[in-house]
Amino acid sequence: MDVLLWQVLPYVCIATFVVGHWWRYKYDKFGWTTRSSQMYESKLLQIGSPLFHFGILVVLAGHVMGLVIPKRWTEAVGITQEMYHVMAVALGAIAGFCTIVGMIILIYRRRMTPAVFSATTANDKIMYVFLAAAILTGLANTVLGNVVSHYDYREGVSIWFRELFYLSPNPDHMTAAPLTFQMHTLLVFLLFALWPFTRLVHVFSAPLSYMWRPYVVYRSRLGSRLGASESRRGWERSELKRSAADHAAGSHSASRR
Repeated sequence: MDVLLWQVLPYVCIATFVVGHWWRYKYDKFGWTTRSSQMYESKLLQIGSPLFHFGILVVLAGHVMGLVIPKRWTEAVGITQEMYHVMAVALGAIAGFCTIVGMIILIYRRRMTPAVFSATTANDKIMYVFLAAAILTGLANTVLGNVVSHYDYREGVSIWFRELFYLSPNPDHMTAAPLTFQMHTLLVFLLFALWPFTRLVHVFSAPLSYMWRPYVVYRSRLGSRLGASESRRGWERSELKRSAADHAAGSHSASRR
């Protein structure tokens, strides 16, 4: 079971994540969207969405620092273990609070707004369950690992995570971790496997092409309308004087002929 959970399942989830996104982009380009529901309800969305996305981004940055960067690297630049734990608890608590509050608002909005709820698919509901469970277990790890049990995940979980990229993960690092860390890791990998088949694909839809696309040229339609006169600087002549001037010009031209 340890080999299945900590050596086989992660690679199955990663392969599903990569191949699933390729398949979704190739065969479901029109479905590659968040299926925005802003037109149905915007007040709660304007509160919950910024809170949730801010918290998730901070949590992601914390995971990158804690899992990818080895412990000896941060100690080499003067960040002691005590300093790291204080920073992890402070930022983790703030990010976790924002993420949970934002998620509660968004889920309440999706369930209590009939138009939004009717646009929610079965895959989205499953995704919300895994996402909420992953966030709650992650917050529990922040509290238990840094306040209660003082488990140093950088000596176990982080090493196992980096070993995945070397194709030699040691399951002993995960079996020695507390249960909440094991649950959080499994939930996150299962969420990655589910990712390509939900609205989460919008994460990879950043409009980067806007940075090098040509400028959009706007032209006034005033001059293209029938009977429109060319605009000039200065005072416009009145209609009476303009008619008299045109009549005089016509008479002068006729006398010359």
